[in-house]
Amino acid sequence: MNTTKILIGYAVYLPIALFLTYYVSKTLFRNSKVYMMDIFNSREEIANATNKLFETGFYLLNIGFALMILKISENKNDYQTLIEALSYKIGGFSIYLGIMLFFNLYFFFRGKRKARETKVEERIVSNA
Repeated sequence: MNTTKILIGYAVYLPIALFLTYYVSKTLFRNSKVYMMDIFNSREEIANATNKLFETGFYLLNIGFALMILKISENKNDYQTLIEALSYKIGGFSIYLGIMLFFNLYFFFRGKRKARETKVEERIVSNA
């Protein structure tokens, strides 16, 4: 694939990968504040700080992965090959983002469960 087509591929792939990362991140971390407030017993500053740290880590992992898989190298010199390579990259990255989304949700639910267990233990101790 000649250099012009590869650059076109990068110019298409990068904005899509960055937008997908931004969209998933904003959706996930806007809605995860509820879980963080529950986990940290409505202590808003700790919940917000922890949520922001998770968000920053999410950006670093996903943008890093998007850049790591950036390479487009095909021997054919046509647009069909470019589109197929882009669909493979964007599709693969979308699947990766979905896995990361569910991985983060797992941590939120796990944290909520642990917080609930701690509250139950505290009630048992205070009633004894």
